[in-house]
Amino acid sequence: MTQLQDIQRETGAVFEEENQIPVSFGNDLEAWSAAKSGVALSDRSHWTLLEISDDDRLHFIHNQSTNNIKNLKSGQGCDTVFVNSTARTIDLATVYATENSLLSLNSPHQSEQLLPWLDKYLFPMDRVKLKDISAEFAIFSLIGVESDMLLEKLGLKAIIGQPENSHQVVNFAEIEIRIAVGCGLAMPGYTLFIPRNQAAIIWGKLTANQAIPLGDRVWEKLRITQGRPMPGKELTEDYNPLEAGLWQAISFDKGCYIGQETIARLNTYQGVKQRLWGVKLAGKVEPGTKVTVEASKVGVLTSYAETPTGNFGLAYVRTKAGGAGLKLNLGEVTGELISVPFLKHEYYQ
Repeated sequence: MTQLQDIQRETGAVFEEENQIPVSFGNDLEAWSAAKSGVALSDRSHWTLLEISDDDRLHFIHNQSTNNIKNLKSGQGCDTVFVNSTARTIDLATVYATENSLLSLNSPHQSEQLLPWLDKYLFPMDRVKLKDISAEFAIFSLIGVESDMLLEKLGLKAIIGQPENSHQVVNFAEIEIRIAVGCGLAMPGYTLFIPRNQAAIIWGKLTANQAIPLGDRVWEKLRITQGRPMPGKELTEDYNPLEAGLWQAISFDKGCYIGQETIARLNTYQGVKQRLWGVKLAGKVEPGTKVTVEASKVGVLTSYAETPTGNFGLAYVRTKAGGAGLKLNLGEVTGELISVPFLKHEYYQ
């Protein structure tokens, strides 16, 4: 990855010392605009990539997460949530089925938690192998409405128009890569999995064709305005995936899995007591600030971002307090709940 980082530095990349990820390319406003109306390129190589292989892989991950993994065919994928026995969230993952394995793309720095947690549910007779392959691949995401145009220009149009999280192995610049529909946000885009020793070549090809580099600081602003929850912020043992608005990652007819009884009961009896919302803010607010309505606490702010279009946050708010349009106070700052594209709050019938 040294070669990739050298190329990124040449285009203005500033790195976070601890994780060596590009925080910014000195073009935050341009990158934001590209993600909204063009095509941006995000380096997500610090995200966790797990490989689950052997004959029982589908059944095993099906039983450990919220979505219907067992029905995935090679080339398909879906979002799913890893939860504990009381249905509290551990992480939101995208699982891709290949001919011989499942690839689970998880939030950054999750392998130390997820691998031991998954391993404790393995029985001696289970034919399942777990491996952290994060160090073997670079992960890039194209974000924006012109992503299709870029792929077509590069001769990669076969994936265009396929269902969300569909994926295929392609030859690009004489390098075998995997490309998947979706960029991890509720925005048009694609995610590429590239052998690490070839990452610099692919990055160079994409930027040479007008993909605008986008640092992690802008990605964080995008994920907050889109509403994607993250571990340690919106995904903790304080919340379940229904409260987190991850209904699209849950199957209600797949049968038993860890946490299933709690999730099914909350849905059946419409028992979700708090929900994650976007919050349009009149000023800066620190995460952890309590949310009040008429001096009564109704929730807490979990994330905050100052964006080119204003101050924005994510907050859990009691269901009985209200929904979109609700006026709030966060300390001395006023706010208003708004719907965000990534989150759903509909009961399954």
